[in-house]
Amino acid sequence: MCFVTLPSVGARAEDIDTEHLFGFMIGTDIGHVGEREFQTETTGGFSRNGGRYRAVTQEFELEFVPARDIRVELGGAFVAHQISGVSGLDDRRQLTWQGLSLDIRYRFLNRETAPFGMTLAVEGHTDRVDETTAGRIRNFGTEFTLAFEREWVPNFLIAALNFVYQPEWTRFLGSRTVEQEATVGAAVGVMAQIRPGVFLGGEARYLRHYEGIGLNELEGQALFIGPVAYLQLSERSRLTAAWSVQAWGRPAGSVAALDLVNFERHQARLVFGMNF
Repeated sequence: MCFVTLPSVGARAEDIDTEHLFGFMIGTDIGHVGEREFQTETTGGFSRNGGRYRAVTQEFELEFVPARDIRVELGGAFVAHQISGVSGLDDRRQLTWQGLSLDIRYRFLNRETAPFGMTLAVEGHTDRVDETTAGRIRNFGTEFTLAFEREWVPNFLIAALNFVYQPEWTRFLGSRTVEQEATVGAAVGVMAQIRPGVFLGGEARYLRHYEGIGLNELEGQALFIGPVAYLQLSERSRLTAAWSVQAWGRPAGSVAALDLVNFERHQARLVFGMNF
């Protein structure tokens, strides 16, 4: 609500494009037909149950808009781990190729012509390194995100709501065990344009981690809250930065105030993109 009291922007801004406006969430915009983008996305997870834990993923992505209301993204990623003295995890220090991903989005409602925007995103990825333990695996996962969005104050204040379901199938090569798990959650974000091309806001995400893709048994839950900043660097380039801290969490069967077994204490993301 504090953003509503900010003074009006001196110069009139262009219409807001929310495709890359948020950090850990997505907007409902998908770009213009024929648009092509190159993007780098750096995501870090820091601090788990005791010891030292750092996991940083570097993704390189190409985005295309082949038809109206459809966006396709192809990506590849490297991942670096530094794990020492963390309960339940082997000590590791490594940098390796992680895997490939394909993201397809379809916009059902355009917020410029409908009361709100609505977009469905489906991302599939295959990995050879576990993003949490850094162990050698064969993994296939998908992420379904249903995004809603509304511009409350034209060219100034916009809010988004995301619902997420992330099933994962993993085969650990060392032990040859196979696991299925899933994460579900909801997130809300608000961004305000404090001057043309400069946005500040925040995101709150509530996540629940389950054993089994059918949500068989709850393993833990966490609430993340943090700020987001977006900067339009030039007509063709942009930068988004986000930080989230686990404000509350609880592993299954525990009375702990945080869940540092299934989730990190801190998460950060930096995204740079450029049209070509």
